[in-house]
Amino acid sequence: MDDRTRALVDISLAIGLSDAFKLETALQRAVEFAAVTEIEEALLQSHLFAGYPAALNALGTWRRLSGIAAPPASTDDTTEWRARGRRTFEQVYGAQHEKLSDNAKAVHPDIAQWMIDDGYGKVIGRPGLDLVTREMCIIALLTVQDAAPQLYSHLRGAVNAGASEEEVDDVVNHLAGAIDNARRQVLQTQWAAVRARRQVN
Repeated sequence: MDDRTRALVDISLAIGLSDAFKLETALQRAVEFAAVTEIEEALLQSHLFAGYPAALNALGTWRRLSGIAAPPASTDDTTEWRARGRRTFEQVYGAQHEKLSDNAKAVHPDIAQWMIDDGYGKVIGRPGLDLVTREMCIIALLTVQDAAPQLYSHLRGAVNAGASEEEVDDVVNHLAGAIDNARRQVLQTQWAAVRARRQVN
């Protein structure tokens, strides 16, 4: 894992852990290795997995530490979010995208559509940070939650987006050294399941 990816993953992990000290340390390190736009994108997407309060606090910390003013508001054409979301969703989930969409619809059709429009269209499909790195950051955010199925999906998603197994291994091993035993076991179990399924297929 290169220094840029590690720095962005560490930001995401700190947000997921709600650890203000780790977040400040990660942000201070990140400016050495990642572009400002990449840092901002990692912070922005965290609201999907850690909630708006965590994202707002993290962005506030970034503004304070960096002294960089907020950029102009996005000029995205919101009518494109659904198409961009569908493309990104299909790329992340590959052949399983229809099954996952159906599962979400069974829970509630509105949240299934929000997942496409808002999650993958408005946020994850945005320019400014490549999809592989976004997925690595999402893995970090999910590692510290009770979200094993989603963690599994995004471990697969990182590979579907273009990461090698060795690159995901690096992220998993890095995260494993920063979390407690219970979370480490879930992370490693989910990644082993992804790898086993890939070998069968």
